[in-house]
Amino acid sequence: MSDKPDLSPLPRLIFNSRWLQLPLYLGLIVAQGVYVVLFIKELWHLMRGATSLGEQDIMLIVLGLIDVVMISNLLMMVIIGGYETFVSKLRLQGHPDQPEWLSHVNASVLKVKLAMAIIGISSVHLLKTFIEAGALGALPMCGSAEGLAATEAARQAGSSMAVCTTVTSSGVMWQTIIHMVFILSAIGITLADKIMASAVKAARPET
Repeated sequence: MSDKPDLSPLPRLIFNSRWLQLPLYLGLIVAQGVYVVLFIKELWHLMRGATSLGEQDIMLIVLGLIDVVMISNLLMMVIIGGYETFVSKLRLQGHPDQPEWLSHVNASVLKVKLAMAIIGISSVHLLKTFIEAGALGALPMCGSAEGLAATEAARQAGSSMAVCTTVTSSGVMWQTIIHMVFILSAIGITLADKIMASAVKAARPET
C-alpha cells in the first residue's frame, strides 16, 4: 500500500502544477552557462592585456570577474534552493557535496540569502562606479563626439586603455541611494522574519 495520500483530481492538479516551474529553473541553468562564457571572455581579455593595461583597468576587469561569480552564486541559490523549496526534494541528505545552507533552507531563509547576495552584487557594482568616478572631468563621455573620437583613435593605435567614461555624478548618487535601499530592504526582511519566528514560537503550546 502506498504511503502517498490519495488526492482528488482538483487538489492533484493544483499540486502537480508546481512542475510548470521546471522549465524556469532549466532556463536559469542555461543562463549560468552564458555567465561561464562571459567569465572566460573577460578572463581572456585580462590575460591579453596583462602587460598593457593600467592598474585601474585591471582592477575593473577583476571586479567584473568577481561580479560574474557572485551573480553565478545567486543563480545557484535560486536554482537549487527554489527547486528544493517550491518544486520537489533533491534528496541530497548524506551526500558529501550537499551545500551546508541547503540542509535548513525554506522560503524565509532563501529570501534572506537572496537579499544578502543582491547587496553583495550591488556593492561590487558600486565599487566599480567609485573607481571609474575618478575619471570624471578627465575623460569624455563615451556617447559624446569627443568620446567616439577618442575611442576610434585608441582602436587605430591598438590601445586597450580606457579613453572615455560612462559614469556621471548623478549616476553615482543614484547608485549609492539604490544600494542603501537594498541594505534597508534586507534589514527589513530580516527583522520581519525574526518577528514572525518569535510569534510562531510564542504561539506554540508549552510542553
